[in-house]
Amino acid sequence: MLKSKLRLKLCVRILAAVPLMNCLIFPIYAEPQTERRQNLNESGTRFYSDSEIDLLIDELTVAALQAVEQAAAEAARAAALAGLEREAAALREARRRKEEAEAVKRDGKRKNVLTAVIFFTGGLAAGVAGVLFIKR
Repeated sequence: MLKSKLRLKLCVRILAAVPLMNCLIFPIYAEPQTERRQNLNESGTRFYSDSEIDLLIDELTVAALQAVEQAAAEAARAAALAGLEREAAALREARRRKEEAEAVKRDGKRKNVLTAVIFFTGGLAAGVAGVLFIKR
């Protein structure tokens, strides 16, 4: 039993010494560092860690997905506007043709009335001339 107590004391001392040595050798900060450290070599190239690369990839992926969504929305909006423009052009063309047809119809009625008046007066004149010619 004495032997196990000595081993237990030794383990307690080791377990107490390890965290203390870690605190003394490695500095402990109360807050995380806010500035990124610059790890540039002499040619000016920065080397990124794997976690930084993963974060950059995630940020770029999110930005790319947002750009794709925005482009798709703009394309849908442009397609809708193009459809509306085609429909408006078709309605303008239909209105123009309807107005032309109404104008032709009015002109046709006017021409029919004018023709009827001319034939009526011509027939009346021919009839009057015929009656006068026969009476003589």
